[in-house]
Amino acid sequence: MFFGKEVRVKLKGQAREAYLELKKRGDKEAETMLRSIHRIIDVLKEHPQFGDPIKKQLIPQKFLEMEIQNLYRAELSNYWRMLYTLEGTQIEIFCFVLSIMDHKEYDQLFGYKKK
Repeated sequence: MFFGKEVRVKLKGQAREAYLELKKRGDKEAETMLRSIHRIIDVLKEHPQFGDPIKKQLIPQKFLEMEIQNLYRAELSNYWRMLYTLEGTQIEIFCFVLSIMDHKEYDQLFGYKKK
């Protein structure tokens, strides 16, 4: 509950695919990542604004095309990132996890270059 509202966390698109791929792998790194994802999801259910907010002008075009109004980043194990957005009604808050990616993919998405 967050301010008296139930928080629902849903994996969408790339995040769902990445999660299912990690579940299939079954190796030690995948298990670490899954534990990290579950831990962050549990935190989001209590405090959906847990992650770092991303400035509106820095939101990648692919998310703007999906009409995403807000974007948050949560750091996972092994330098992976989880990107999510929040939507709400008077009764509940929806936390849609949009991407789960490694640091290299994250840098590419936001246009960061290696030095």
